[in-house]
Amino acid sequence: MPATIAEFEPSLRALRQGAERWVRMSISERRALLGAVRASTLAAAPAWVEAACAYKGIDPRSPAAGEEWSSGPYSVITATSAIEKTLKLVEKGRSPIDEVELGTAPGGRTTLKIFPYLPKDIVLQGYEARLWLRPGVTLDEARRGVARALRDPNRAPRVTLVLGAGNITGIPALDVLTVLYGEASAVMVKFNPVNASLAEAMKQAFAPLVELGVVSFVEGGPEVGAALIHHESIDAVHMTGSRHTHDAIVWGTDVDAEKRRKAGTPLLSKPLTSELGGVGPAIVVPEDGWTSENVTDVARNIATQRLHNSGFNCVATQIVVIPAAWQRADEFVEALRQHLIAAPERPAYYPGASSRQLAVVTMHPDAAVLGGDPNAPRTLVDHLDSEKADEHLFTVEAFGPTLGIVRLPGTREPGGYLDAAVAFVNERLAGTLSAGIHIHPRTRDALGDHFDHAVAELRYGTVGVNAWTGTIFGMPGGSWGAFPGHTLAEIGSGIGIVHNALLLDPAHVERTVGSGVWKPSPTPLWYIDNTTAHVTARRLTRFAGIDSWVIAAPIGAAAIASYQKG
Repeated sequence: MPATIAEFEPSLRALRQGAERWVRMSISERRALLGAVRASTLAAAPAWVEAACAYKGIDPRSPAAGEEWSSGPYSVITATSAIEKTLKLVEKGRSPIDEVELGTAPGGRTTLKIFPYLPKDIVLQGYEARLWLRPGVTLDEARRGVARALRDPNRAPRVTLVLGAGNITGIPALDVLTVLYGEASAVMVKFNPVNASLAEAMKQAFAPLVELGVVSFVEGGPEVGAALIHHESIDAVHMTGSRHTHDAIVWGTDVDAEKRRKAGTPLLSKPLTSELGGVGPAIVVPEDGWTSENVTDVARNIATQRLHNSGFNCVATQIVVIPAAWQRADEFVEALRQHLIAAPERPAYYPGASSRQLAVVTMHPDAAVLGGDPNAPRTLVDHLDSEKADEHLFTVEAFGPTLGIVRLPGTREPGGYLDAAVAFVNERLAGTLSAGIHIHPRTRDALGDHFDHAVAELRYGTVGVNAWTGTIFGMPGGSWGAFPGHTLAEIGSGIGIVHNALLLDPAHVERTVGSGVWKPSPTPLWYIDNTTAHVTARRLTRFAGIDSWVIAAPIGAAAIASYQKG
């Protein structure tokens, strides 16, 4: 046995025992642990954020640190509260489905309004999200699927390996909660080497579960991950990363890898779920009545969607689609350019960023290089050919501060253009993780059912309407993952879902659709030019983490006050 794996044997044995303990525990006992994790995460939050800022090259006293509070400890704290609410209902013999607003979507789909779900969700005014069940899934079927694994008295003990993401610190932490409460499985998390410095803070955050023996954290490079994947003590694997890493795990990297894929004989026979990112689009649906202020507002929003976390997000917008016949097209692209230039400086910290940006400018010598980190500067590529199937920016996730513009030929009439844009992103862009639509409320109202059918045609696991899908990532009741239908051989953006605090059966879930504010005011917390994001996000984390409303209320009020200054 390799020495690197031998040192993890005690942890694996302890996890196996913990897995047996976990399936024997009552729902009440497992629910109670969520409150303990909420408290320990709140206590660990300053160290967590400090460590994240250090490896990303961020001043923890700067507004950029707000991203680390909100996408790290805050997201975990709100998830514990949402899962706890679901389990309280289950204990009483009720279903969370009966506590949310129901609706319908095209194709006979049923929808569940999953945000707001908690009283403290009031902090995000004007935003909502609905989870769409798959066509044909009835409410009775969905009710029977809630917390199925936790309610199964004959559930076999199981240990799942989570190969953690290196970019957003909340991703592996939220994966832990999904595996524990969605799959009733103990969890071993292998940190990505990029963010291994978070280990101590995350162990502190999950201390109640670590002490129980149902969660373990390990560090190491690819050789450790490869050995753990195939270890006999690991029953299932969940990964976040690229499809290339996924295929290396499943099919190998030797000369016979493609043969295995074609034959359907993977090297890994264990269950594997994944979230693999892709090329995220933002479809802009303008109308003649747009003002210059509307143009600037949407451009500002999309600049944030690209530059949040320096562009190292699987949910980042990579392709912006606008109608070529739009009279304000040039004005919009110039506004986008100016917002990219004016954005605060951030290091391009993630490995490989320089080579990925160089590949784009090599293929597009006319690309605009707009400053930022000189090792991987912000890059804007206009006039991409919508008919070019092998366009690099359509097929490869840039994973950095690079943005492409497609001026779609044809009609600029909103309905016809929207249909063409949906067809384009479905057919040309790699991946199915998330997509956005920016549309004035009056245009949406005028389109009526046409708009709803266009959303239904989008083959993406998360859709944001006037809301960056990164905000929907933080809504714990929603699903997060690729659009259903991928296979191990054609993996796309992955298989399975995470988050899902209503604990629905993943086989019943199709997507989550969120909507936001057309003209948000004050500046949204996640915007890259919000000047008080670090103060507001820290206060919101405390507000969410303190169960006593008497203590939490003034903290929430202070958070709102700082938010209004952003």
